[in-house]
Amino acid sequence: MNAPEIAKKLEDIPPGSAITIDMKIDSYFDFIRATLDLFATRKDLDCIYVTSTIPSESILNALSVLEVDIDRVYFVDCISHSMMGKTSQSDHVIFVESATMLENIMLKVQYLMKKSKRENKVVIIDSVNTLAIHNNTKILSEFFHILLNNLRSKDAYIFILNMEGQGSEDLDSMMNLVADDKFRIPAGQEENGDGNGGGEEASE
Repeated sequence: MNAPEIAKKLEDIPPGSAITIDMKIDSYFDFIRATLDLFATRKDLDCIYVTSTIPSESILNALSVLEVDIDRVYFVDCISHSMMGKTSQSDHVIFVESATMLENIMLKVQYLMKKSKRENKVVIIDSVNTLAIHNNTKILSEFFHILLNNLRSKDAYIFILNMEGQGSEDLDSMMNLVADDKFRIPAGQEENGDGNGGGEEASE
C-alpha cells in the first residue's frame, strides 16, 4: 500500500479517534508521507510527532528528501538525548531525556497542542513497541489512558504505531483497550498475493 492509498484510508477516520497502526518497517516512509504530507495537508492539520524510536533529525532529513513541508510538523523527541547526548535546539523540536519520562512527554504534547498554529491536530506516537521496552505495561496503559482521553477531548487525530513482530500478547491486549480501533498497512508482497499474512487493510 503506497502513501496516497494510506492517506485515502485515513481520511475515513473521524476526529477524536485513537487508532493503532499495525505495520511492518518497510511501510514506515509511506506512512510518514501519507500522514505528515498528504493527510495533514488535506485536513489542514498541524502534526505533533512523538518519537522514541528514530531521532527527530533523521525524520526531518527524510521529510526534506520527500519534499514535505515541515512548517506544520512538531516533535517531542525522546530518543536523541540518550543516543547522542548533545541535541540541537529547534522551534519545532522539544527534547525529553528518556522514554521513561512519560509524564514529561504528556506535558510536552499538551504544550505543543497549544503552541502550534492550526486549530486541528494529528498526533503520531512512534512507537508503542519502543515505549514498552522502557516502561512496564501497567504504567504504559495509564499513560495512554490519560494522554489519549486528553487528545480526544480536543478532537485530535491520534495514530499509534505498532511494528509487527515487535510486540507481545500483553501489549496487544493493552492497545485493544486504550485505542478506539486499529488499521493495518499490508506489506507489498501481501498485496501482490505473495505473502502469508492475509493483507487486510480495513480497521478491525
